[in-house]
Amino acid sequence: MDYQLAIENTPDTVPGGTGILLLHPSTGETDRIDTDFLKTDTDRFLVISTRTTAREVKQKLDHYDVDESKADILDTLSIERGYSRRSTNDVHYVSAPDNLEGILSVTEKFLAESDGKRRISFDSITEMAYYADEQRAYETVSQVLSLLSEHDAVGLFHLSKGVHDEVQIERFLGLFEAVVDLDRDGNVDSDFPETE
Repeated sequence: MDYQLAIENTPDTVPGGTGILLLHPSTGETDRIDTDFLKTDTDRFLVISTRTTAREVKQKLDHYDVDESKADILDTLSIERGYSRRSTNDVHYVSAPDNLEGILSVTEKFLAESDGKRRISFDSITEMAYYADEQRAYETVSQVLSLLSEHDAVGLFHLSKGVHDEVQIERFLGLFEAVVDLDRDGNVDSDFPETE
């Protein structure tokens, strides 16, 4: 199954199972790319948010006219910040951004129980690594990529260039065949595997 991409300077489509690494200078610049990714050619999507709360994710989706009825949101921050939260059908909570087992469990359940074209936005690896550590974050991203492949879904994973050293960035790059590189001026460069 192929998925359309609405990100400038990228291929028109990518095959199911593709994980895309979004390298970016600052978190605020990524909203346009993230929401274009989520609202194109999608039946259901999951936003794994280690950077903002579910309420803030909903505000972003609303601002960029993304169909919220297709959304599942995993909020990893609210409980840690002391807000009492109860999961609903489409908003899920884990205790903190370093609750990696919880993140994987919600992701696996979402993919197993939804149909059609599914997308995941992982925002962000950087925040997860800050709370957990680089190695555990690396292993979790690797497991999420395996789930995408298993369920024929696609994902966009945010990584901030300014926070990680070159060795760490190269290590994460090694997990991904597809990379979108956003610079400070909002220009997009990309590296995707050649298709037949």
